[in-house]
Amino acid sequence: MKDPGQALLDKVDIIIDAWIKEVRRDIDIDSTQELTYIEIRDGLPGMLQAMATLLTPSPLDDQDQAFKDTALEHGTVRAQQGFDTAEIVREYRVLRNVILMVLEPELSSGTVKQALTAVRKIDHILDSAVLISLDSYIKHRFDTLEQMQGQLLLTNQELTRLVQSQKDNLSHLAHELKNPLNAMLGFSSILLRKQRKQLTPEAGSSMEIKQIERVISNGRQLLRLINNTLEASRQESQQIVLTMELVPVPDLVQAVIETLAPTAQLKALTLAANCDRAPQQITTDALRLQQVLTNLISNAIRYTDSGSVDVTCYEVEGGQWAIAVRDTGRGISPEQHAQIFEPYFRAGGEGSYAPESSGLGLTIVNKLVRLLQGRIELVSAVGEGSTFTVFLPVEMEGDTGDKIQKIGDRGQ
Repeated sequence: MKDPGQALLDKVDIIIDAWIKEVRRDIDIDSTQELTYIEIRDGLPGMLQAMATLLTPSPLDDQDQAFKDTALEHGTVRAQQGFDTAEIVREYRVLRNVILMVLEPELSSGTVKQALTAVRKIDHILDSAVLISLDSYIKHRFDTLEQMQGQLLLTNQELTRLVQSQKDNLSHLAHELKNPLNAMLGFSSILLRKQRKQLTPEAGSSMEIKQIERVISNGRQLLRLINNTLEASRQESQQIVLTMELVPVPDLVQAVIETLAPTAQLKALTLAANCDRAPQQITTDALRLQQVLTNLISNAIRYTDSGSVDVTCYEVEGGQWAIAVRDTGRGISPEQHAQIFEPYFRAGGEGSYAPESSGLGLTIVNKLVRLLQGRIELVSAVGEGSTFTVFLPVEMEGDTGDKIQKIGDRGQ
C-alpha cells in the first residue's frame, strides 16, 4: 500500500475542495453560510500537511508541534467567526469522511491490516485536533468574556453617574439595561472564579461552554438595546416603532428563563416555565414582549427570598393568550395595588425596599403591555406572594397610535 502520508499530500487540494462543499451543505454547520471560501478553508492546508507528516512511519517532534499549532489556530479562528463547539466537532467529522473517501483507492490497495492501521491513525490524529481546537476555542471565549466584563463594569459605573445627574431622563434606560447587565456580570463572576490553568477540553464542561455563549448573547442583546434607544432619542417623533413578526412563545420564554437563571440560583430559588398550553406562535414585537417578561421575572426574583418563581403561558378565549408570573415572595398589600404601576413607587415599607430597585420596572411593564394591545392584572397579599398576569392578543392589529412595521416591510 502506498504511504498514506504521501497519498494525503498528493491530494490536499482535492480534499479541501470536497470538504468545503460538504460543510457548506451540512445544515448542522450553519456558521459557514456567511463565510467565503478562503474563510472556511482557514488553516486547513497547513493542518493537512502537518497531518500527512504524522502519518509517515517516523514523524519528528517538530512535526507534531506544527500540527498542534495549526489546530490551536483553527480553534481561535472559529471562535472569532462565531462557530459553536458542536459545529467545530461536526466539521472535523466531515473532514474525516472526506479524507477516507478521497484516499479510498490507496487504502484498498493494501492489506486489510494496513488499511485498518491507517484509518485508526487518521482517527487518532483528528481526535487530537478536535481536542486542541476546542482548547483554544474555549480560551478565546474566556478571554472575550474577561474583556466584556471589564467593559460592562465601566458601563455600569457610567450609567450610575448619569442617572444621578439626570435621573428623570435616563432612569428608564438604566432600568432596561440593568437586567441583562446584571445577568452577564453574574455569569462572569461564576466563570472567572474558575482557575484558568485548569481550562482544558477535559476540564471544561459543556455547561460552562453554554454559559459563555449566554454571556456573549446577552452582551449582543445589551448592545442592540443601547443602539435602539439612542436611535429612538434622535427621532423627532415620540412614537415607538413596533416591529411585527412571528414569535415562537416557548423559545422566547425559555431564552428569558435561561438569562435570569443565575440570579435565581444565587438566592436558591426554583425558576421554571410551563408553556404546554401556550400558542406555538404569535404575531407581536419580540423585543417588547421580551422586555415585559424579563422585568416581571426579575422583579419576582428580587422580592422573593425563598421558594419559587413560576411562569405559565396559556391560551384564553377571544384570540387572547396569557403570561402568568407567580412568586412566593413578600406580596403586596391591597391598598398598594392601585399604585404599583406608578413611576418610582415601591411596594412595602421604607426598610423593605430592594437596594437595586428604582421603582420603574412595573411602570415600564404597564406601558409596554398597553403598547402591545394587552392588559395586566395583579393578585397579591402580604406574605402570600404575587401573581402578575398579562393578557395579550395572539395576533396584534395595527390600529394603535403607534407605528407598526412588519419584518417583510424592511426587505428581510
